[in-house]
Amino acid sequence: MVDQIEISSFDLRYEGCRLKSTGTERALLTSVLENGIRDPLQGVDVDGYKILLDGFKRYRCAKKLHIEIVPYRSLGQDEVCGIIDLIRFSNVKSLSILEQARLIEELKTGHQMSHSDIAGLLEKSKSWVSMRCGIMGEMSEYVKNKVFAGKFPVYSFMYTLRRFIRMNTIKKSEIDEFVRSVSGKRLSIRDIDLLANGYFKGSDEFRAQIKTGNLSWGLDRLKRNATIGDALSEREKTILKTLEIILRCIQRFMAQYNAGSMSNAFSAQANILSGGIVELLDAFKTAMEAFHDSTGQT
Repeated sequence: MVDQIEISSFDLRYEGCRLKSTGTERALLTSVLENGIRDPLQGVDVDGYKILLDGFKRYRCAKKLHIEIVPYRSLGQDEVCGIIDLIRFSNVKSLSILEQARLIEELKTGHQMSHSDIAGLLEKSKSWVSMRCGIMGEMSEYVKNKVFAGKFPVYSFMYTLRRFIRMNTIKKSEIDEFVRSVSGKRLSIRDIDLLANGYFKGSDEFRAQIKTGNLSWGLDRLKRNATIGDALSEREKTILKTLEIILRCIQRFMAQYNAGSMSNAFSAQANILSGGIVELLDAFKTAMEAFHDSTGQT
């Protein structure tokens, strides 16, 4: 049954579990202005509170348009059952995988439910639940807030950022810093992908430029390199990649080699490896200088 409810009576504790989208909300605002709210908001009635679970975009549109009374359908008087029903009966269009994951996280942390309990009620496998919990585990609170606030694209998180999150060599603080640098800048999915690859795989200079907000410089450089790369042979691409790795490794070693005390076991192995490198330094320097001179003549 659909009731007409005062908009001020809703409890919005789950608003952060649903994704915001400025574009979608703008279109919805026009629709609500012309046709009113067609689909009722949904929630659960618990201890005198109407806890909203679905319809937050409609709620915000109603507030902007000063609509005081809105249609509302109750999903019952049990908070857990209401969340379970919302996940079970929603389709991909109405509830994304990230929203499913965030609501499942609420069932775990807010209602102390196990993966088995949640899977049983949803009539899904435990791996289905675990996969969604894993996605939430990959997100820092900062990234989570930016994604759900609509400041960082969901697609970019799922298919670009997660590749780098899974790399053990990249810290969560670096992920947060990249998201901070590009969030809310109205960049395309393609541009974010380009910048992410340059940021996490490129030079310290490139990262510094992105951190200071010089995104146009970064994009111009990456797109120019991509254009040049299309004209290169596979051998040339391999050599350039090798040079990038050598430069990055030299910079990393120079920043780390004098950091703190070293164990005897480490020193023994490091001495052998560094000795081999020292023996090659003169030959390497000669080869690199010759290569540098030859490439400078074009």
